[in-house]
Amino acid sequence: MVYSARVITVSDRSFRGERVDEGGPAVAEQLKGAGYAVDKIVVVPDEIAQIEQALREAAADDVALCVTTGGTGFAPRDVTPEATVAVCEKLCPGIPEAMRAASMQITPRAMLSRAQAGILRRTLIVNLPGSPKGARENLDAVLGALAHGLEMLRKDGPADCAAQNG
Repeated sequence: MVYSARVITVSDRSFRGERVDEGGPAVAEQLKGAGYAVDKIVVVPDEIAQIEQALREAAADDVALCVTTGGTGFAPRDVTPEATVAVCEKLCPGIPEAMRAASMQITPRAMLSRAQAGILRRTLIVNLPGSPKGARENLDAVLGALAHGLEMLRKDGPADCAAQNG
């Protein structure tokens, strides 16, 4: 099954054209390599309302997986997790827990990530760090399990997780 995906880069400087967005394209290529059909990369500033709107648009477009890059740290304008929690109907804490656990094997700074993951309608939203390296590493930590989650999320009729091995 090929799932659709969208990447949202959250960065004031990239939005204003002061810095090239490297995180969004890196994640998009990683998703394409894993078999996802990435429809586009959207760049928004670190503003809750604009992040929320971009997330809602992804769900309205019935995108299966929406991945954000940036805005997950401690800086005062880092508000991606707050926007994600505000729009999601269900949270998926295991996804960011797994990303932080994997990242802790690389750097102790991983514990500073405030990334969230959740579901809006039939769209899974996952927050990643803004650095291309960190984004790729975090996505790599969970990418293998996401397809099963999307299968359960997007399946018509009852879902039976126990019927599958893995």
